[in-house]
Amino acid sequence: MAEFAFYQLRTTSLEDALCTLLQKALDSNHRVRVISSSNERISSLSSALWTQIATSFLAHGTENDENCHEHPILLSKEQQNITENTNNADVVIAIDGAKLSFLDGVGRYLDIFDGNSDIACSDARNRWVNYKADDHLLTFWKQGEGGAWLKQK
Repeated sequence: MAEFAFYQLRTTSLEDALCTLLQKALDSNHRVRVISSSNERISSLSSALWTQIATSFLAHGTENDENCHEHPILLSKEQQNITENTNNADVVIAIDGAKLSFLDGVGRYLDIFDGNSDIACSDARNRWVNYKADDHLLTFWKQGEGGAWLKQK
């Protein structure tokens, strides 16, 4: 049984919210895999992780890097059967409705979706129902004004 946390974006960009969550994960000594549904998004996220935070950068790589296993943050495109936990992530973050693969060693999955899109919200509700049916522990976070995450009941 894994823990799933749904994050509904409402007031900031995905890049801003993701950078904040990734920094918190790294500060807590987590290793993270971010899964997107497109190569274009991976490329734009890679650029954002180098430049989004003015005082630092978020060390990361992509699954195509020769030394991808060394990166504390690994960006990858969703694939049918991802089975190898290449960078020994213990947290997986899905964006843009990407399909998650369960990986050995991962106890926490985050699903970040656009709360301003009816389609994205509907898709997230469907994922919630599926994970709940599999008896996973679920939490829901909604972005408030100013970008703070508020846990919902």
